[in-house]
Amino acid sequence: MSPLILAFFFFMAAASAQTPAAQTKAPPPKPAPAPAVNVQSTASQDKEIENAIRAKLLKSKIGKDGFTVRVQGGVAYWEGATGVVQHKGSATRMAKTAGAKRVVNNIKVSDDAKQAAAGNLEQGRRRVQVKRGEPRGE
Repeated sequence: MSPLILAFFFFMAAASAQTPAAQTKAPPPKPAPAPAVNVQSTASQDKEIENAIRAKLLKSKIGKDGFTVRVQGGVAYWEGATGVVQHKGSATRMAKTAGAKRVVNNIKVSDDAKQAAAGNLEQGRRRVQVKRGEPRGE
């Protein structure tokens, strides 16, 4: 027999002599179970966020508008009405900086405030006048 044929038979014999465990694939790893949501910790986090928002509201100018806020699942819900357009945006930013994941802002802006803001936009941008210590040289 030729050496090439002998090598082929030797290779085939070695391949068939492997153990069945080595020939089978290992099963894929099982996915890790989802972490359990602790309802009590979520409720305490919501209460912390709500308390932080209320503390900021007391120190703020928008506190006099009488807005109500509640936090559920990390989402802050605002209710109320205002006569100043900027107060609605301030409430949203206040909730975000206090730790709310999302904000649902249901604050209603009065029609008078909307008209005043539209009138200001029609006048154009206002420029700030800066006082300088010395006049500019030529």
